[in-house]
Amino acid sequence: MKRVEALVLLGTLSTSILAAEPSRPRGVGPDFAKFYKSADTFTCISHPEISLSPSQINDEYCDCPDGSDEPGTAACTYLSSLSPPQPLAGSENTSLALPGYYCKNKGHIPGYIPHMYVNDGVCDYELCCDGSDEWAGVGGTKCEDKCKEIGKEWRRLDDIRTKSLRNALKRKDALLKDAGEKRAGLETSISNLESEIRVLEHREQDLKKVYEDVERRERGRVVGGSTTGKVSKVTVLAGLAKARVEELRSTLLGVVEKRNKLKEKVAELEGILAKFKEERNPNFNDEGVKRAVQAWEDYAANRQGGEDDASERDVEAVSKEDSESEGINWKEWETEEEESDVEAIYKFEEYLPEGVRTWVHQKIIDMRIMLVENGILADNANSGSESKAVSDARASYQSVSDDLNAKRVTLGESQTDLTKDYGPNDIFRALKNVCISKDSGEYEYELCWMENTKQKSKKGGGSTGMGNFVRFDKAVYDEEVGADGKGVGKGERVTMSYENGQHCWNGPNRQTLVVLACAEKDEIWRVVEQEKCMYRMDVGTPAVCERGGSGGNGGEKGKGKDEL
Repeated sequence: MKRVEALVLLGTLSTSILAAEPSRPRGVGPDFAKFYKSADTFTCISHPEISLSPSQINDEYCDCPDGSDEPGTAACTYLSSLSPPQPLAGSENTSLALPGYYCKNKGHIPGYIPHMYVNDGVCDYELCCDGSDEWAGVGGTKCEDKCKEIGKEWRRLDDIRTKSLRNALKRKDALLKDAGEKRAGLETSISNLESEIRVLEHREQDLKKVYEDVERRERGRVVGGSTTGKVSKVTVLAGLAKARVEELRSTLLGVVEKRNKLKEKVAELEGILAKFKEERNPNFNDEGVKRAVQAWEDYAANRQGGEDDASERDVEAVSKEDSESEGINWKEWETEEEESDVEAIYKFEEYLPEGVRTWVHQKIIDMRIMLVENGILADNANSGSESKAVSDARASYQSVSDDLNAKRVTLGESQTDLTKDYGPNDIFRALKNVCISKDSGEYEYELCWMENTKQKSKKGGGSTGMGNFVRFDKAVYDEEVGADGKGVGKGERVTMSYENGQHCWNGPNRQTLVVLACAEKDEIWRVVEQEKCMYRMDVGTPAVCERGGSGGNGGEKGKGKDEL
């Protein structure tokens, strides 16, 4: 039921009660009317053993220990200082039986006002808009009934709040749907990855076996060579030498590349230090800065004046890939090998029947492998050249193995993400990596959901990390909301902790506490540095809105009045 309809119903019920029952003493609310029905006697609410005459009600003298005989005066306010503060009506073990002076506030929302405010010469319109709390006119005070206009304005603002909350809840429903779809998509992706990994594991095992078999057969192959042993050995040696040179050149290229990157880093750091020296304020007496500048000047004075150009040319020449730069003509040493007599003898199996040929071929290979493994014959697999069959089998196995490892890494990351805390109902999964910002004069502050917070200077330069997301928490706040209606307000709020940010000069690593409250759109309301490099960021978002008005969106200011 809408709040306005509830107010209308409340007014109707109050009218019916008033029409059916005699009028209540001043300051008595409907919930306590039953204690004041008798026309002959009055019994103290919390002390029924004490009976009074009805004429003693509201006579400006406190006769009941619980103050129930003075519902419309301030005579018993001193009782509230003798015990803990009085809670709302219905609580047990209280000093005062009544929650306060009841204001009917026709045209607006009825409520209670503390007895100490009764006849204090102040019109408390925010609590008692009908002015009935100043019925005695103390000091000539006369409070007009302003409930009509106050109620009208309140209903106008409440209508705005209601529409805003409605829009926020629609946005929240959309976020929940999006988050659910993303989670379902992630679960499907994990399931698919698990299936793909199982298939790849079997395929990897099969290809590994094929690769090992091919490599084993290659080790049993007889090495071909020319009829003269010398030519064969030189050719093999040339192949080994060429492979070794290529390996050394590749290593040299890697070292040169690393050296060039380090030179770039050194040049960049030297530029930063030189700029630091030029732009520093010499009038700023900072011993640390002076030592840094002096160290830089000493370093610059002792720095070598340049590079050895001859060494550079030598390295460049050696790293070239053409054979002329090596000083060796490999083609001169690479000759085609002729079939050896030994290999020809081994091929006699080709003249045998197919069944016998297969058996003999396998036995010859097994014998060859046995001799290699026992060190009797040389291992052809390490001769410096690899057959196409072995390289193809190894490439196929390696490709599947790499793909399998990549999918395992992706699966692990996805499973971790699935179990990660994304807030109430997983809703912040829909906002992951979405960023919002606020212009705050000198700085611009940025919040990236589930990622980090940053402070960006508007005068140039990079950004400062204020923390990386760590966890969700909850905390209770009791704060007034600003005139713009934006603020945390009162109640339990969801918070986000961003920690381990950029280190603070002479301080800790920066961290940010993000306090969330209900709002129609994502918006940073304010950023304050509560302690050195310890920030608090108040943020509005529909992600924490709740039906019924909880969640805190700046509508808490009149919460007590709303509930009453």
